[in-house]
Amino acid sequence: MKAAIIGAPLDLGAGRRGVDMGPSAIRYAGLEERLTGQGVDCVDRGNVDAGVAEATAEHDPRARFLPAIRAACERIAELVGAALDEGRVPVVLGGDHSIALGTLGGLARRRGPGAVLWLDAHGDLNTPATTPSGNVHGMPLAAALGRGGPGFESPAWTLPAVEAERVAVIGARELDPGERDLIRELGLAVHTMSELDRRGIEAVMGEALARAAGARFVHVSLDMDGLDPDVAPGVGTAVRGGLTYREAHLAMELVAESGLLCCLEIVEVNPILDRQNATAALAVELAASAFGARTL
Repeated sequence: MKAAIIGAPLDLGAGRRGVDMGPSAIRYAGLEERLTGQGVDCVDRGNVDAGVAEATAEHDPRARFLPAIRAACERIAELVGAALDEGRVPVVLGGDHSIALGTLGGLARRRGPGAVLWLDAHGDLNTPATTPSGNVHGMPLAAALGRGGPGFESPAWTLPAVEAERVAVIGARELDPGERDLIRELGLAVHTMSELDRRGIEAVMGEALARAAGARFVHVSLDMDGLDPDVAPGVGTAVRGGLTYREAHLAMELVAESGLLCCLEIVEVNPILDRQNATAALAVELAASAFGARTL
């Protein structure tokens, strides 16, 4: 297998600073070395230019910094598309979750709308009309579904970038009213932590992967706040009661066993809030599992 590492040090979509250092933290934790050690042919394409809040106009309080975020996402989409052209699996390192618009846009530009497994405490299904914060990292999945409005449109991609029937949100435990409305309207598969407690991660992931099978692409977007803060303390928006260490690994192991992975994205690592880079180190471990790391 071949992979291309793409850094997206963007924190304009978040309400708290620091996730712009996530790509560096994950690299420092040994991502390339770990994947290379298990036989993955890796290249690192460096970081896209993402801008900083101090030098960027907020633009619109309902979608803060959206033009700058869109521009960064266009650069991400270009690198994702180039990786696909080379037969590589893009591994996109965030940054906040707004970068997913670029990742999904780049995939859809090459292959058409596809599937996404969205492991996250949040739905990221708000729009500028429903957002309680104006933070764009709460909107990328709605935008990828074509529901974000004209501010999310770009010549770099076509929308929708994903098919509603092939979306699975896994680990949700904090949803806003507007997100619940969109979930009901589109019939999205949103698997809450309560459901995971009852059914188990294997059943839920198996169902999500079965729904994704046959799609033009299958993207796994891993927000590290999907995990419990006890094991992933350095994240942008921590919410108690998330995936355990083993549940997260099993989820990635099931992805690897499915053979469906086209693209992996790891977002919302905030080294400022971390303990000795533990969250970035865990991100590396989970990436290794997604690429087929085995004990035996």
